[in-house]
Amino acid sequence: MALLAAAAFCVAQARPAEDVAHLQERFDKETDGVRKAKELQKLGDAQFGQERDATKAGDFQTAGVILEKYRDNVRAALDALKKTHPQAEKHPGGYKELEFHVGLGLREVRDVILAMPEQFRPPMQIVEKDLMDMDLQLLRLLFPRRPGEQPPIQPPASTPKKPEALDRQP
Repeated sequence: MALLAAAAFCVAQARPAEDVAHLQERFDKETDGVRKAKELQKLGDAQFGQERDATKAGDFQTAGVILEKYRDNVRAALDALKKTHPQAEKHPGGYKELEFHVGLGLREVRDVILAMPEQFRPPMQIVEKDLMDMDLQLLRLLFPRRPGEQPPIQPPASTPKKPEALDRQP
């Protein structure tokens, strides 16, 4: 029984690159924003697994490339969501899943930044900032009305002034 479990584990460990490639292909072909966000959950988890393996092996360049691809996938999923389901507050499906997974992605990026040498950090800090910006954008789309937050001040509409000569008529 133990040998069977060990063999299954070894087979599962031999296929991650193939799985990521297959999941990436499915993600790229998906056009509906909600389904694309759900595909990102599976793809992102597989990418995180690859990134952790690369980090453990000390291959920070590969880990960085994987996380940059994850960021690009998040951007693609967000764009697809905004295109196919523009009202996030009324139809939050996909947006919530994406926002949750972006939070996981931020934790992964921060963990990698702490583990990697200084020369590899600047690109990962850009990835972190991009993910934070997208996370904030997702939250604003999901919750456009926030209690206590003042709406932006609109300048008053300009009205044409009357000439002074017309104002001083007897």
